[in-house]
Amino acid sequence: MARVFGVLGGAVLALLLVTPALAEPLYPQPDPDPFYAAPPDLAAHRPGDVLEVRELPPLALFPGASVKLIEFRSTNSGGEPIAATTTILTPFNHPPNGPLLSYQHFINALGTGCAVSHMLYTSDTNLVTTTPMLNVVLQQGWSVALPDHLGPRFALGAARLGGQITLDGIRAVKQLPQLGLQHSPVALTGYSGGGLATAWAAALQPTYAPELQLAGAAIGGAPMSLVAMAEGLGLDPHPAFGLAMAAAIGLEREYPDRMPVSAYLNARGLEIRDAMANSCTNDILAVGANGSAREYVTNVSVFDRPEARSVVEENSLELYPGAPEAPIFEWHSPSDPLIPVAAIDNTDRHWCAAGVRLQTMQVPGVEHLSAAVLGAPAVLWWLEARVRGEPAPIAC
Repeated sequence: MARVFGVLGGAVLALLLVTPALAEPLYPQPDPDPFYAAPPDLAAHRPGDVLEVRELPPLALFPGASVKLIEFRSTNSGGEPIAATTTILTPFNHPPNGPLLSYQHFINALGTGCAVSHMLYTSDTNLVTTTPMLNVVLQQGWSVALPDHLGPRFALGAARLGGQITLDGIRAVKQLPQLGLQHSPVALTGYSGGGLATAWAAALQPTYAPELQLAGAAIGGAPMSLVAMAEGLGLDPHPAFGLAMAAAIGLEREYPDRMPVSAYLNARGLEIRDAMANSCTNDILAVGANGSAREYVTNVSVFDRPEARSVVEENSLELYPGAPEAPIFEWHSPSDPLIPVAAIDNTDRHWCAAGVRLQTMQVPGVEHLSAAVLGAPAVLWWLEARVRGEPAPIAC
């Protein structure tokens, strides 16, 4: 289902109207596992502080690796403290201060049960597609962190939030002596929505987590501009419209005052919102299949709310004035039909002008997901060279 991720920014702004109703945001049901709940003293902790650690059962997907779930303090888009989680895989042959890879999986979901830390123990096919690359680095002694980067409200679409949670997850695992990561070189990677969280983490690191030293970040098929995606999809029916609506719901959860999507939905729109509010990718797609904004609102005036547009702009990395300090490997298909390729090119040019050690690669994928697989060997080679300390090539 990753191939349809690119439309999730699509009709976000098309769900904003000019005449509000009274509906309030619909947040996800709290995770029934008390481990995920924020402690009462959350505000007393600093970003990245470890709140709790739990040993998890071994995973058949990653043989020979121990599994721990770590809850830590992070920060939401409004600067408020939140509790977040990451899962850390430690191979039996991990040396002290051996490499750490933070892998941001694409999470197209709205329900707490869709967290990576839960889906690792289900038959989620999207996770299965990523296991070969992760098993390669695990066999080489690397540890792997898998953050739940949508946050406790499952704010799909709030890409900047994902970058902050990713960085705080790295801070957290480095705090635990039993993981042997205090002085480990750190690399990041992810594809599609996970690539966007990776890109935001790399771009925010100089200001949000300046003490972290990142060896490099590999970013694949990332939708660098939610604005371009929103303007490109339009209001016509689309088979993956469910993801577009889910992103609107997620952004409302993160920015309830600035992006009050629920206040502008008609009765059918509220019904669809309620049906997908706690769902994972496949159910979201089924509920919203071939839908359009026209069906779910009482007015289709797009961009009439400057506050809503500013939210989408703030989560569009193409428009972010900062740049990574770490080396970057960026890959995508130039014919990708689901993400704005021009926004990727614009971001690459901006980073080159800022002096980023950037290497790019285009792969001949005819649709979105294939580029992830085709780029994996080059990504692995590049990441391995970075953690060895080799100078990163520059292709600007």
